[in-house]
Amino acid sequence: MNGYVIALDQGTTSSRAIIFDRQGNILSQAQYPFEQHYPKPGWVEHDPRDILDTQFHALGAAFEKSGLAGADIAAIGITNQRETAIVWDRETGEPVYNAIVWQCRRTAPTIQRLVEEGMGDAIRRTTGLVPDPYFSGTKIKWILDNVPGARARAEQGKLLFGTVDCWLIWNLTGQHVTDPSNASRTMLFDIRRMCWDEELCRMLDVPMSMLPTVLPNAGEFGRIRRGIPGLEQLEGIPIRGAAGDQQAALLGQGCILPGQAKNTYGTGCFTLMNVGQTAPDGDSGLLTSVAWQAEGRPVYAVEGSVFNAGSSIQWLRDELGLISTAHECDVLAQQVPDTGGVYMVSAFTGLGAPWWDPYARGSLSGITRGTKKAHLCRAVLEGIAYQVADLIELMERETGSRMDVLRVDGGASVSDILMQFQADVLQRPIDRPRTVETTALGAAFLAGLSAGLWSGLEDVLSLRESQRRFEPAMEPERAAKLMAGWHRAVERARSWEAE
Repeated sequence: MNGYVIALDQGTTSSRAIIFDRQGNILSQAQYPFEQHYPKPGWVEHDPRDILDTQFHALGAAFEKSGLAGADIAAIGITNQRETAIVWDRETGEPVYNAIVWQCRRTAPTIQRLVEEGMGDAIRRTTGLVPDPYFSGTKIKWILDNVPGARARAEQGKLLFGTVDCWLIWNLTGQHVTDPSNASRTMLFDIRRMCWDEELCRMLDVPMSMLPTVLPNAGEFGRIRRGIPGLEQLEGIPIRGAAGDQQAALLGQGCILPGQAKNTYGTGCFTLMNVGQTAPDGDSGLLTSVAWQAEGRPVYAVEGSVFNAGSSIQWLRDELGLISTAHECDVLAQQVPDTGGVYMVSAFTGLGAPWWDPYARGSLSGITRGTKKAHLCRAVLEGIAYQVADLIELMERETGSRMDVLRVDGGASVSDILMQFQADVLQRPIDRPRTVETTALGAAFLAGLSAGLWSGLEDVLSLRESQRRFEPAMEPERAAKLMAGWHRAVERARSWEAE
């Protein structure tokens, strides 16, 4: 049997393709970055064609490096940046506007109006989400309301909407489909009935004809069509798995039992806990989403989100020019024993859980004449850890269970200084896997399960290996004092932008 799976990992700043064998080992990979667009403060966009070009190039390059033949590939799995909204023409395939990225805050006034009109409870009850511009629904509405002629074309059935997984699948196969994990992040999907909700679509003026068909995460999404330049050898290979990046990482980390949790340190930070086959009725700052539907009934996860994590390190590099590489942030941070009292709140595009403040903005607090570049680098790293600690504290309080260990992954998880500080402020062990590409691995597992390479989700557990475990080394009193200072800094960043 053909024994390899290709995972397409379409992220916020780059597109990757990774080929895995049956043991979860990486055979080959390729990655290409693409341009970020910031038309106004708080606005973030991507060119959908850049997403396609970089993802297709990554797929072709990874396949060429592998030395495999098309017949060796059992299936393709897709994982993606979630909530990013793309609207395109059904006939031509041309986007009507740039992709509005999950980080974008332009629809905050729409969310505020919905809450003031009493719609917040209905959104929370149906979707498991807190009303916020983070999610796709208000982004679709913005495009239809602001692109000339778009609403009329949508109401005539001429336009399609999709999150990035859907956009990729449509261009690879011609099928307009998505999966429950991505659908559950649109603010239009009923997570218990597992279908698009007519009332929410009416509330946001989104024609239901635009919406894709929702298929199980491990299933048939179509086959690679003919005529895609550079992908000729992959024609006919099935796409058999898809999931939003954070749900894919939860699976890739082997968190298949209720109570198991992970945190991904990427452009943002995302903490997810498996809560089993019943969606909780909570009223906290946590979100409830479909984790996956792979073996019958859906599995749910609660989630807390940090909007800017790795992006704050990129900010030091690209906007301030204080470092030339991400690793240099670690090197400088290790040159000082602490931040010298400096706190960095990276609320560039608002604050997620537990604050949910779209009007917060980034801030540096505690700067003195003695503050050096190394202090700022350390403050950025520690700011990431503080935000994750806030999420864990809320998650434990709302679920009533203590997290014994936090499994970690994502680009910034390779930072030993960040992982040790995370263990210190959490007062919990941190477990970093041998394969940190757990997001892509989760997508590969879904596709491989559907293709028969693995017999069940339990096989995931046997493939995960720890690379290093970080134990808390800080006194609890010291950790509590640092967290108190962090919360003072957060209060100074909140509600900064005028409504």
